[in-house]
Amino acid sequence: MNESFRNRVYYAARDGMAMTFYTILSDKNKNDVNQLLNQSVVEEDGQRCTPLIVASRYGHEKVVKMILSRFNPDLECEGTVKFDGYVIEGASALWCAAGAGHLNVVKTLVKAGADVNHPTRTNSTPLRAACFDGRLDIVKYLTDHSADIHIANKYNNTCLMIAAYKGHLDIVSFLLENGANPNEQAHCGATALHFAAECGHVSIVKELLKYNAKFSKNEVGMTALKAAAERTRADVVECLLERPEITKEERIEALELLGASFANDKDSYCLEQAYKFLYKSMELRYSDPDNIIKKKLGPPIPAYENWVECQTLAELVAIKNNQNALHMESLTIRERILGRHNSEVPHSVIFRGAVFADNARFDRCIQLWMHALELRQLNRISVVKDLLRFAQVFSQMLYVGVDLPISNVIHVLNAAITELHRNRERMKAPGPETVLLFIILELFDPCFLEELEGNLTTTLYLLTILTKLLNKCSEQEKFSINKMVFTLNQLQLALRDGQTLLHLACNPETPVDDFHTNDICKFPCANTSKLLIQCGADVNAMDAERNTPLHVIVNYHKPLSDFKTLHSIITCLTEAGAHTDCVNSRGETPLDSSATGVAEIILKAQAKLSLKCMAAKVVKNYNLTYQGHVPKSLEAFIELHGPGSIKQG
Repeated sequence: MNESFRNRVYYAARDGMAMTFYTILSDKNKNDVNQLLNQSVVEEDGQRCTPLIVASRYGHEKVVKMILSRFNPDLECEGTVKFDGYVIEGASALWCAAGAGHLNVVKTLVKAGADVNHPTRTNSTPLRAACFDGRLDIVKYLTDHSADIHIANKYNNTCLMIAAYKGHLDIVSFLLENGANPNEQAHCGATALHFAAECGHVSIVKELLKYNAKFSKNEVGMTALKAAAERTRADVVECLLERPEITKEERIEALELLGASFANDKDSYCLEQAYKFLYKSMELRYSDPDNIIKKKLGPPIPAYENWVECQTLAELVAIKNNQNALHMESLTIRERILGRHNSEVPHSVIFRGAVFADNARFDRCIQLWMHALELRQLNRISVVKDLLRFAQVFSQMLYVGVDLPISNVIHVLNAAITELHRNRERMKAPGPETVLLFIILELFDPCFLEELEGNLTTTLYLLTILTKLLNKCSEQEKFSINKMVFTLNQLQLALRDGQTLLHLACNPETPVDDFHTNDICKFPCANTSKLLIQCGADVNAMDAERNTPLHVIVNYHKPLSDFKTLHSIITCLTEAGAHTDCVNSRGETPLDSSATGVAEIILKAQAKLSLKCMAAKVVKNYNLTYQGHVPKSLEAFIELHGPGSIKQG
């Protein structure tokens, strides 16, 4: 049965067209049909399903019953489906029906013998899918038919945890009544109580406590009380403060953290609430005159204006109407209580910096964002968005004419290079293996690949911004910049299509972020290309199509309106040793690739064909053997002059 026929069957199942589905298959050989029903179809959105899986996913009970009654499909076939933005790999038909809330389809599949505990690739069971969706009826049915409520996913995240996180009280109660362990910990150390508390589900918090849920700490030392306070869940905090097992010190800390979080939270910002809870915590510190509990302060943090926290009620009252003072007080409190290694600390710092940026206080914005960047890199958290944020604000400053200290750009560029070093370490495959590695990463770790490419393009923006400031540099700063760019070039990183930073700097198709950055960063950019070349960029590096930067720039379609850029880049490349006779995968030299006569003229004026180049072209053109007959250093040089595999000697 051909692909067209298979697609007709599949889409009839997907769209619930039971009669059409039956008509298509009624006169076909049963064995052929059974084989067909176990084959997957890949849709444009990436879903990969068999007819049974897709019919179950969309709740087409008649189609499901027809497939099961008349044919013999594999009930445990796995597919890839999308639910609420999540991509689920290894999903069975039963998992899909349970996750989408189709009780009758669930019953039909279970009665037909479907495995009620069949897990996905992440070890999520159909029961877990029903818990996520809040379908108590399906949860009860599955457990009545031997579904195991104790199976956790690959993060050791249980059905109880997901129900608590999603706020499904009825399911939480059912699971607890049936023996679910409220103190089971995920790999991150969190329990169901953590998830319910941080999401603000007071009723679920109370239910878990009825079943003796404990106040354990997760891997970063957060209790459920702290988690609720950090997320500004005031009702949960006030509920938990009444618990006898909570110490006075923990009450004080929770109230402080709650107030501090209200002062610097994007979604729950409220200075009145912030002051209210900060005041309550300070009152509690002094509630026993014989046992005053004073703060244990750390050293002042420059990003927070070296703020020293209030130690008395009088000091706190004095800043009640001073917004900036309350903001700095709160940022300092959050970092003291949560610690520098807590991944939640940078969020409020970034929010406060963004508010400063909106009010054109770029100096304070940058100071706060640099602190957040330092914290994230300290904890090896991805900073791809942080780096882009700097490129945006730096571009905005240049565009509106605000002074941008070059030291700030150097600092952020250095952080970007550090991040790219870490990306390179994770790749562990330099040189010619990189293309193969990209294929592997695209299959198994696409998020890392996106992070790497994001870091590379943002680094390009930072370099371009830096070139706008070079005329203000001291000699020491120029030396530092050149050293950094040299280090950057030595990493030999590229996008998945093989484009290096130099390719991107020469390429008019290089994407530019459109939030302020595109006001300053435009490509091709002669100054960025020159900086990269001066600091050791490989002018003969080839992308996946064997195009060198010279191949790229000669395709520029603005030869007259931007003649200076075209001429400057071609000249810089050729003077740095770019080969004008390099051949790409289409067998074209840069001259052959030229999009305009202007580019041809400039290139011909710069072309200096050496005897060595001529010899290399002869070797490639006549398919002569050379490996083992020439020095190793010449093999790569010969390869530049024609596509194809290296000839064995």
